[in-house]
Amino acid sequence: MSKPPVPPSTDETARLRVRAAEDAWNSRDPVRVAQAYTPDSIWRNRSEFLQGREAIVAFLERKWAREQDYRLAKELWAFQQDRIAVRFAYEWHDEQERWFRSYGNENWEFAADGLMRWRLASINDVPIEESDRRLRWVGDRRPDDYASLTALGL
Repeated sequence: MSKPPVPPSTDETARLRVRAAEDAWNSRDPVRVAQAYTPDSIWRNRSEFLQGREAIVAFLERKWAREQDYRLAKELWAFQQDRIAVRFAYEWHDEQERWFRSYGNENWEFAADGLMRWRLASINDVPIEESDRRLRWVGDRRPDDYASLTALGL
């Protein structure tokens, strides 16, 4: 399976990849998200280490069961050849209706077929009031004209 665009990245293809990843994650469909990764993809997410699509699906199922009403925005930070650096913020609440904003950075490395083989994510959570949320839109996909992380001051 190939997942265009394939490396090396250009500004345009790097931005397309970032938006495609944001859209997939906002779908909260673990199987859809996992298909963008190589079958043996390696992840570090916070302090959790994963390998392979099956582990990715299980991880995302646990994540989205806990992180309710999840809304994510990503922004390209840098790219070179087969690597992309991204910054992101997402908002969610737990079962007790406590809201959080999670900030982070991801480093991605792609295989020649365009699938992601490495995903390294560092993430910090900040409690927020529901009234302080900035990532509010209807539906799974952030509208194209919705403010960017930079424009939102995030």
